[in-house]
Amino acid sequence: MPLHQQQDPIVAIATAPGRGAVGIVRVSGRGLAPLVQALCGRPLPPRQACYLPFEAADGQAIDQGLAIWFPAPRSFTGEDVLELQAHGGPVVLQLLLARCLEAAAEPDPVTGAERLPGLRLAGPGEFTQRAFLNDKLDLAQAEAVADLIEASTEAAARSAGRSLSGAFSREVETLRQHIVRLRTLVEATLDFPEEEIDFLQRADAQGQLGTIDQGLAAVMARARQGALLREGLQVVLAGQPNVGKSSLLNALAGAELAIVTAIPGTTRDKVSETIQIEGVPLHVIDTAGLRGEHETGDEVERIGIARSWAAIAEADAVIFLHDLTRRGQPDYEAAETAIAARLHVDDPGRILQVHNKADSVPETRLAALVDGEIALSARTGAGLDALRRALMQRAGWQAGAEGVFIARKRHVQALQRCAAHLRSAHDQASAGDAALELFAEDLRLAHEALGEITGAFTADDLLGEIFGKFCIGK
Repeated sequence: MPLHQQQDPIVAIATAPGRGAVGIVRVSGRGLAPLVQALCGRPLPPRQACYLPFEAADGQAIDQGLAIWFPAPRSFTGEDVLELQAHGGPVVLQLLLARCLEAAAEPDPVTGAERLPGLRLAGPGEFTQRAFLNDKLDLAQAEAVADLIEASTEAAARSAGRSLSGAFSREVETLRQHIVRLRTLVEATLDFPEEEIDFLQRADAQGQLGTIDQGLAAVMARARQGALLREGLQVVLAGQPNVGKSSLLNALAGAELAIVTAIPGTTRDKVSETIQIEGVPLHVIDTAGLRGEHETGDEVERIGIARSWAAIAEADAVIFLHDLTRRGQPDYEAAETAIAARLHVDDPGRILQVHNKADSVPETRLAALVDGEIALSARTGAGLDALRRALMQRAGWQAGAEGVFIARKRHVQALQRCAAHLRSAHDQASAGDAALELFAEDLRLAHEALGEITGAFTADDLLGEIFGKFCIGK
């Protein structure tokens, strides 16, 4: 967003579309006092809810509700903020929004100038972006606002709340301060080389780096858990037609989501559902049944199979589902071999071998399964808990982990870059003072990588991408 537009006063409906008991119109900018007078008929005391009529241009009441006035800098955005809490009907809120824009353009009765020049509708996330730009929130906290709103599980909401309160930012800042102290010593030594001090040994550079490494590893572990809470796990059910993929999806979801029949090829396109296990969202996709080397002659089913392979390519985990009742049948086994060969071409570690219809075969057939393979019955539910545990293990989830904060992929990637630069710094420290300048550069890059998380070092285009995904009014 251009700099001059960041100075404009903004207004938006801050509550979700639709009807509700209460709806909020929010205004933020500098010098809102004349607008407060026009809308409320009188000045308002700071940070106190006042029940009064919201006035139209002719003095008639549009509605009656609560008005709260937050003078800068003690507001969410750091600017003057006015919140009008009215009845939550869409027409009422649109009337209030239009009145704000109209009143801003009217001449002030005392000065004759426009009450609030340049008032415009807010863009997505612009209120939170101003809070970031005015140092009311850092970038990780600002992102946590959206993550809290979008949280799909209780665990994700709690983790987002911790990030919003600054828990993640404080951990990152502690790491940054450790690196800054070491950088200060390095830069001072580079500035005064005539001292001829064996700096890296005297400063215990390896020891200080080891302390930073330990702190970074702890933060990265919790960030990975937080990213999993936010992003979830993409799980694809794959296998031949009629092995029970749709039945397994229904069993995991606890609802009849997919059509289940004894006719092979019933599922022609992917069906998805988000479930949660231990608070982690799992996006489970049921795909069209895969064939062996010989494709089906049905054009619709052929398209469905192509989409199945596309979903498999993007999955975090693939449940390769087998039918225990058809083991040993030549056509079935040939197709299994062909599908398995294609599945294992790319990252076989993603594949979970799961055998369905365990309730319909003798124990001897179950005993023949390889360690790590799971036998279950989608019909009775037997074995589902073992599958859930395997999925959580594959995701890297640590049950009962304390202090998890919500995180995004960009946060994890920044921490990984920081770790890579610190590993390089260890190498330079081993080389002695001859590599001091390279050591200093690695510390600088590690420092900047951490700064990208909180916004200390952030490109403007990244800010636009982050805040552009927020909802209007927030």
